Amino acid sequence: MSEQAVPILMYHAVAAEPSEATRTLSVSPESFAAQMALLADLGCTPVTTAALAHSWREGAALPERPVLITFDDGYEGVHRHALPALARHGFASTLFVSTGWIRGDHDTGGGLDTMLDWDQIRELAGSGVEIGGHSHTHPQLDQLDDDALWFELLHCTQIITDELGPRPVSFAYPYGYSSRRVRNTVRQAGYHQSLAVGNALARRRQGPHALQRVTVRRSTGIEEFERLVKGRAITRDFARDRVLTKGYAMVRRARQVRRKAIRSRV
Repeated sequence: MSEQAVPILMYHAVAAEPSEATRTLSVSPESFAAQMALLADLGCTPVTTAALAHSWREGAALPERPVLITFDDGYEGVHRHALPALARHGFASTLFVSTGWIRGDHDTGGGLDTMLDWDQIRELAGSGVEIGGHSHTHPQLDQLDDDALWFELLHCTQIITDELGPRPVSFAYPYGYSSRRVRNTVRQAGYHQSLAVGNALARRRQGPHALQRVTVRRSTGIEEFERLVKGRAITRDFARDRVLTKGYAMVRRARQVRRKAIRSRV
């Protein structure tokens, strides 16, 4: 029997009039509602990130046609628009928050659109949405030195724990970027599973700290969305993204090598 593959859908803003910075990776409220209705029609069963990883870790069976619905950053539209659609179908989901972008006492600025506040996040958590970590200030984690990396992870974790009570156990890498060092540090910081991007279906063999997701964006029509959920033509649909990602990865590795060389001479 082939290994079960699970689509993990990556959303950002859900907004009728998103900011220019979030427009490409946003979806309209109407599109999100239609996508959730399609999941219901297809007989999909959304589960949280923690539930998927626990099932794979323990070798337990997953529900029929599992799918994950995840949101990055912490945009206000997740509460205003996504929550009613999720509740309509009884769907589970996971929200990954960059704690320094959330409105409130810990706000460092930097949010790209109207962000959630902690009361809204508490309401989401009370409605069954898993709240995970997404760093404090949303940096490229693999470009940080060890001290800065630990700060981003531990400060994010502590704020979520202080605000909500339960310690977060799932993490999503900002921009999808990680490295072996980052993944090991995330694990050591107490996270049991972590999500990248990759634009591929998630499989158990990827390991709990490199699970792949597929991007849902404003240009994703309902037919393409159905293909993503069914795992069809993903390679073709994201071919350009993969070329750009590989090229940028080479640039980023070169930057890391230069920084290490400079530090070694200081």
